[in-house]
Amino acid sequence: MVMAQSLFITLKNNHPECQIDVLAPSWSSALIERMPEVTHVLAMPLVHGQFNFSARVLLGKKLRDQAYDHAILLPNSWKSALPPFFANIPLRTGYVGECRWGLLNDARRLDKSQLTMTVQRFVALGLPNTSDLPPKCPTPRLSISPDQQAKAIEKFALNAAFTQVSEAEAPQALRPILALCPGAEYGEAKRWPVEHYAEVAKQKLADGWQVWLFGSEKDKVSAAQINTLAADGYVDFTGRTTLAEAVDLMSLAHTVVSNDSGLMHVAAALDKNLVALYGSSDPSFTPPLIAKAQIVSLKLSCAPCFKRECPLGTLACLRDITPDAVLKLITLR
Repeated sequence: MVMAQSLFITLKNNHPECQIDVLAPSWSSALIERMPEVTHVLAMPLVHGQFNFSARVLLGKKLRDQAYDHAILLPNSWKSALPPFFANIPLRTGYVGECRWGLLNDARRLDKSQLTMTVQRFVALGLPNTSDLPPKCPTPRLSISPDQQAKAIEKFALNAAFTQVSEAEAPQALRPILALCPGAEYGEAKRWPVEHYAEVAKQKLADGWQVWLFGSEKDKVSAAQINTLAADGYVDFTGRTTLAEAVDLMSLAHTVVSNDSGLMHVAAALDKNLVALYGSSDPSFTPPLIAKAQIVSLKLSCAPCFKRECPLGTLACLRDITPDAVLKLITLR
């Protein structure tokens, strides 16, 4: 969803008066609502993987009253093309995928040799089919207000760590904040070892930094392991925040250290100093989209393997990235 913002920015740059509505899973609304290019968020009533033909037809018919001019389909599935078709949207653009001829009337063939990155594939769909490839991809930028930040600070009783400011001013941390994101939904082969995260946390706490941990309920075990290894002193937000709160809190950080995950892309869209750790995945395919991101990848011969668990049982691609190597990249620049 963060990478989709590059498409939204492209559409607005080329058609300043256009209205962009986004049909997406309800969990992603917290991100979309922080994208100033988007007018409305439409909650997708079906969960990922659910087919339900009749529900998709009904959804399309409900959308007819909106009289949309153009639908751009980012998923490549056949079922995702059903609602725009039954909504009678005149122009329906997407990649061919799953034999979607007929459902799409602006069907594009994906040339992976030209469009090597996911974000390029998204942006290309917002441009005429005759455009030069690869396209220029604007950098995603989530918009967070001082009021949103202040509400998150108050809810989690963090006031003592910030200067007192008016609602119009952004809160200022008394000590720099290091955000750690030890999770990765895809699997273990994308997770830097917790003992390495713990070592980074201990060192930065000793240097006078605040250390905050971010993640979902699934990451609480990793956070607890870091707690055991690093002792107290940091704030653990894993499983305690909504996505909106996590985004607003992360906007207060100075630096983020993250596995290749959704939160890594959020950190990039917040323009944070970012250290991005890559193991089984490919940093050339889904990189953080800010120039100042520091990508750490050992580029072993066995990587990227794109496996959920290390086929060799060593996790050397991540385990051999030392805490010292990461600490050297964390500065107050």
